[in-house]
Amino acid sequence: MDIIIVLCWTVRMLTELESNVVSVERVNEYCKNTEEDLWEKDVQLPANWPSEGKVQFVDYSTRYRQETDLVIKDLNVDFDSLQKIGIVGRTGAGKSSITLALFRLIEPASGKILIDNVDITKLGLHDLRLKNQALSIIPQDPVLFTGTLRWNLDPFNQYTDEEIYRSLELAHLDDFVKKLPEGIMHKISEGGENLSVGQRQLVCLARALLKKSKILVLDEATASVDYATDELIQKTIRTEFKNCTTITIAHRINTILDSDKILVLDKGKKIEYENPDSLLKDTNSQFYSLAKSANIL
Repeated sequence: MDIIIVLCWTVRMLTELESNVVSVERVNEYCKNTEEDLWEKDVQLPANWPSEGKVQFVDYSTRYRQETDLVIKDLNVDFDSLQKIGIVGRTGAGKSSITLALFRLIEPASGKILIDNVDITKLGLHDLRLKNQALSIIPQDPVLFTGTLRWNLDPFNQYTDEEIYRSLELAHLDDFVKKLPEGIMHKISEGGENLSVGQRQLVCLARALLKKSKILVLDEATASVDYATDELIQKTIRTEFKNCTTITIAHRINTILDSDKILVLDKGKKIEYENPDSLLKDTNSQFYSLAKSANIL
């Protein structure tokens, strides 16, 4: 009996120790994090910037932390205004790092990113992410907060209820919202747990529709949703975002076959950048290999 008590106590202590070690590691990680740049800067931007939505990576390299390896290496590529760009590559190729770089969640080790000829490191983070409506994102893991549906769509109270309902209609959520007793004032639980994954993704789509940014980033946005929701999102993107530059980090190859150009990455380097038809005709291309592995061909 004493042995059982001792074993139970040992297991409990080991569990608590493991939990505490994880907490210490997390605190240590936060302490090492580089402080973000200024939220606002006194920068004179061109009128209506960004008006075109052109994105240029110029000799761009980046890493997650100072002591780690580069995740993007000497990238030179132009995403022309209003183009639909698909980005593909195997796991660890650097696809999602492109997203982090655009939103300056990681900073350049060298080189620069230009949006309509403006170096984004010269901007305050508020100007880049919010104030000038430059960028919107529909992420793989949709982020929702405790509060009303309306607040999650419009946290700064910039839009009318009519605009909110219009965005929900375009995102194919209007029927769902009409059935809710409180409508757009419906309470969202932490992380959006009282919504399905597909519904959370469509809320993010509605948020992007409201913002009307010149550049839309989809970071494997349909990787966790069913086929029907995927089709709804793709249909809306084709019709409602035709006047903006669309950058899609692809999980399903079939979602980017109608792109203007495909960027293929491998270990942080640009391997191919061409229209999908040309890449699929080249049996030696890496994109051809990826498409064949996905049973597209």
